[in-house]
Amino acid sequence: MTSVTKWLRFRHAGTTGFGTLTSSGITVHEGDMFGRNAATGKILALSEVELLAPCVPSKIVALWNNFHALAAKLNQPKPPEPLYLLKATTSIAAAGAVIRRPSYYDGKTTYEGELGIVIGKTCARVSPGEADAFIFGYTCVNDITANDILTRDPTFAQWARAKGIDDYGPFGPVIATGLDPVKLTVRTILNGVERQNYPISDMIFSAQELVSRISHDMTLSPGDLIAVGTSVGVGVMKEPVNTVTVAIDGIGELTNEFRL
Repeated sequence: MTSVTKWLRFRHAGTTGFGTLTSSGITVHEGDMFGRNAATGKILALSEVELLAPCVPSKIVALWNNFHALAAKLNQPKPPEPLYLLKATTSIAAAGAVIRRPSYYDGKTTYEGELGIVIGKTCARVSPGEADAFIFGYTCVNDITANDILTRDPTFAQWARAKGIDDYGPFGPVIATGLDPVKLTVRTILNGVERQNYPISDMIFSAQELVSRISHDMTLSPGDLIAVGTSVGVGVMKEPVNTVTVAIDGIGELTNEFRL
């Protein structure tokens, strides 16, 4: 059985670092998370550091209509190929970050709890059978969306703008390696109430199929993030202060505040 390792990035004493999360704290590493690295022998307590997003993607690919249950609910046909958009990298936020709705926008904003695939090696035109060798691990994603921006112009769906607002792409707190994604379940808790609970096994395109198909369109680089899409239970964040947790057993919990 493959052991699960949880990688994270942090800021400590003004310096950015990375390492693995263990029961005794953060085992600090040096080198490259996606290449050659080694433990330094130093261990930091979580309370000593500021957690950062666990990697720095060159691009964030976000899927639409990739779960059978949601497609059925929306009466949407199963797509013949993955449907996706790119989120701005400036939308990245870390676990614990406070996210604010832009002052110019007073419309609905929704959470979308998702599994994220993190690429570990440069990946172009690979087959589904080869894809696992290019996947570093998996993380928790909240693909936040300004819904009224998305749909308000009938001539053009504004996916990139609605999902690319600053801080609307939190993910983390760790990247877990050694997991089989098909066995995972995504839960989203809004203000203490569970709103989403769905199996990754319900995906229309598997993690390996997504990496393969997307890599035939664009080269994927180490650290790139693929948010695999969400299922039923997406909802609007209505309170002045909303606490949202995306929880995936085996990975952990991504918690952020969203303020209107």
